[in-house]
Parts: sequence; structure tokens; C-alpha cells
Amino acid sequence: MDLTHDEILEKLSNGEIRLFEIEKYTKTANEAADIRREFIENESGVKLEHISKYSIDMTDTAKKNIENPIGTVQIPVGVVGPLVVNCDDDEDINTYVPMATTEGALLASVNRGCSAIRKAGGCNVSILANQMTRAPVIKTKSTKDAAKLKRWINEHFNEIKKVAETTTSHGKLLKIDPIAIVGRYAYPRFVYDSGDSMGMNMVTIATEKALEFIEGENDIDVIALSGNFCVDKKPAAVNMIEGRGKSVVAEVVIPKEIVEKTLKTTTEEIVEVNYSKNLLGSAIAGSYGYNAHFANMVAALFIATGQDPAHVTEASLGITTAENDDGDLYFSVTLPDLPVATVGGGTRLETASESLNLIGAKGSGKVERFASIVAGIVLAGELSLIGALAAGHLASAHQKLGR
Repeated sequence: MDLTHDEILEKLSNGEIRLFEIEKYTKTANEAADIRREFIENESGVKLEHISKYSIDMTDTAKKNIENPIGTVQIPVGVVGPLVVNCDDDEDINTYVPMATTEGALLASVNRGCSAIRKAGGCNVSILANQMTRAPVIKTKSTKDAAKLKRWINEHFNEIKKVAETTTSHGKLLKIDPIAIVGRYAYPRFVYDSGDSMGMNMVTIATEKALEFIEGENDIDVIALSGNFCVDKKPAAVNMIEGRGKSVVAEVVIPKEIVEKTLKTTTEEIVEVNYSKNLLGSAIAGSYGYNAHFANMVAALFIATGQDPAHVTEASLGITTAENDDGDLYFSVTLPDLPVATVGGGTRLETASESLNLIGAKGSGKVERFASIVAGIVLAGELSLIGALAAGHLASAHQKLGR
């Protein structure tokens, strides 16, 4: 039943309609968002002038990406590059890359790193793994029963795999490992290949189906579909070791002359800063991020391309290395836990689609290209920041460019 704009506002004020029900009484989701925002403005006394201005269509967005929409938040988007990446199997990459951030100096720094990489002939990127995980927690009668369940899962993997894969045409259950035991609780880590999607919803549904089969064959209780051993959206050693999402390594050899002219420092100074800061400093802090600022580049790319920004928490795990290679600089970044997608989720948003199209990474078959670009940009950002620290330029750059 359609109601007028004013009738809906009146019913909202009287409590006859709840905020999430507005779409039932309007012709379009965009109209519902406008009415919801006006109600919030009336209730709060705050005019949402800029949140109200957007170009995306709320029709699918309200169904798939957000509840109770009232508008959008705008974040500045800039470009860096061109970034040159030499890939394992795909054609080489040479592209400008969009990044969304409010941190002054970030894009200028990454751009300098891209320049150094480009002058060195590009960076090499290898995709080591593609795996998304879900790890439930299961309660058994005793620790002996927990060990028995572990053996049963290993022995019946093929049956479990068949059941899990009935829920998806794309996801493939690769293994259930490790299976951790704590007292009488078991934590089996289901590991899937999720194709071009990030896959969290896919593997959750598949694991739920598999658990129904496991529970039907064993005297157990499934306590929770997620037992925090996945580990989703949290920093964790298991993700550093086992990997999650895409596991990616990027490397470059920067000739001595380029280190000195472009980064304004020396190979020896960069190696020492990386060793003392990223390795020793991170170790004494108990950090899982043996790097300078992976999160900066990952977050800016994730926001621009419609990735889940909460995954920055785990995607910022990783290690930066720097070595003196006969005077030249060998520099690398390892990202073991990069949950990314080129289909589904936020990638369908109009602005995200444009950003992904800009780098040629929109749609099926493009996720490895996208992961390679993320790794290349992280490499560029790390290289530039460590170079700035070695040269003593960090504070002056932020003072000049924004912070």
C-alpha cells in the first residue's frame, strides 16, 4: 500500500510505522531513504545536507548492502601510478589506481613508491593461495570424544565435502584443517576456494549444511557456526601462518641509483630502518603486523572498490623485508590474509564498479588481478614510507601535504 510522503512521516512519529518498514509504503527505495532521512532530521534537529546527496541507486543497495539507508558518506578519491606489476600467469599490469582516504600525504607517498617501482621495471607479484575459512565450535562429551570427532571428520572428508558443495556452484571445500581441540570443544577450520567472490557468506552457508551432516552422524552439539578460529575480521596468528583470502607476495629490486635519486636515501639506510622498525620494533610490541603501514593502502583501496572495510583488520597482517643486493635494494611485502572480491557484496555499488573498471578488475576472472594490484600498492606505500623515515623526511612531508 502506497502512502504519501507526509502520511508516512506522521505514522513514523506516531509509532505506527517503524524505520525499517518504510519501503513497504513507497514506490522506490530512493524515496524511502529520503523519507527516513527527513524523519531523522526532524527528530534530531540536524540537517543532513551532504549525506542526502548521492548518485547510487538504493534499490539493490537497500536489499543487499545496508538497512535503514538515509544517504551516503563521501570520501575523497585520488589516483596513484601508473603501477607496473609483472604477474605470474596473467598479462602484466600497467594502470592508475584509485584510493579513497582523508589522510594528507598518503597518496603522494604511494605515488613516489609507484615511481620507484616503475623506474625499476616493475614489481613481481605471486598469488600463493585463495582460501576463505569458517570454523565452528562443537561441544562433545569429553576430550576423548573430541579427539574421536577429529578422526571422524578426517576419515569422512569426501562425504562432508559433497554435502557442503551442494549449497554453491562456485565454492569448493579444500580441506578441514587444522582441527583444534580445547578440553571437550572442537574447532574444525573449514577451508574453501571461493572463486572471484570474497566468499564469507558462501562458506558460512556451506559450512552450516556440512555441520547438519556431521551432527547427524555424531553425538555432538554445535555451539556456534563461528568459533573465532576462522579468524574473521580480527588479527590472529593462525591467519598469518595458514593464510586467509588471497595470500600474496610482491617484490622489487630497486637499483642503487633510483634509491638515491627517487627515495633520497641509501640501500643500507632502508635495510636498517626496516630491520630495526618493522622486524625488531614489531617483535617487542608483540605485533602481528611486521610492517610500517599496510593498513593505510589496504583501507584506501578497499573503500574505493567496495570491499568490506572491516577486513582491513586482518589484511594489515604481514611482513616487509629489505635486503642489500650488491648495493641495490631488494624489497618485498607478504600479505597472507587478503580477503578481496571482484563480484558480489559492495563491488556492485556504482562508485565501486567505476573504480574496479578503472583498474580492469571488475567481474568474474579478475580477482587475481585485483589482489596483485593491492599487493603492488602496498609495496609502493611501504617502500616510500621506509625511504622517508630513512631520509628523515616523514614529518616535513606531512607538514607540507596535510598532516
